[in-house]
Amino acid sequence: MASGCSWQRGVPIPDGVPPPAGDPVPAVRIDLKHGRPADQLHDWAAARSDALGIPVTALEAYGYAARVAQVLNPGCNLNWTTLAGIGMVESHHGTYHGAQILPDGTVTPPIRGVQLDGTSGNMHIADTDNGELDGDATLDRAMGPMQFIPETWKLYGVDANNDGNIDPDNFDDAALSAAGYLCSRGKDLSTAHGWMNALRAYNYSDQYARAVRDWATAYANGRSL
Repeated sequence: MASGCSWQRGVPIPDGVPPPAGDPVPAVRIDLKHGRPADQLHDWAAARSDALGIPVTALEAYGYAARVAQVLNPGCNLNWTTLAGIGMVESHHGTYHGAQILPDGTVTPPIRGVQLDGTSGNMHIADTDNGELDGDATLDRAMGPMQFIPETWKLYGVDANNDGNIDPDNFDDAALSAAGYLCSRGKDLSTAHGWMNALRAYNYSDQYARAVRDWATAYANGRSL
């Protein structure tokens, strides 16, 4: 489970749910050592940002994460539209409650979900990090623009902007970590079975998956909902 957000289960989603791929992400250098590699996608993201309603920095992060997945795990078939759909549902692309995205991808102030206390449709998740990551030493909370819980972040978190930190509040790190998590759980996201397995691992709710799919499909069609 990556997210602690509350989504009630709805009517099962029909087969064929994977959203379209959207505009292809240009080939970029996969750089694990120098600078912020997502900057390579600035022109691609800037040309689409307004129509999609996605901040440029967030769109760069989605595009780079998807491109890395395509290169390092081509059998996963993860598209940036799925990452963008998740980012919209989870945090309004890192802008929830007035948060802003800095040029290096850091979201400030940090976005934290509610305490995962088992109420209002949430799971009960006792503290797993002594509050080190999520700031809560009593119960876990989902963190950052992609709303990872601490336990999942410890397993899948990566440094995508080469600043030496693995930070759930950095969009680049969060998006690439989400890509790795989705591919690990869904295997092949071009199939209905694989895509639903990945989304249900992220948040076990058909209503959640439906919302992600609807946003991702809109983005693939070059617009916002």
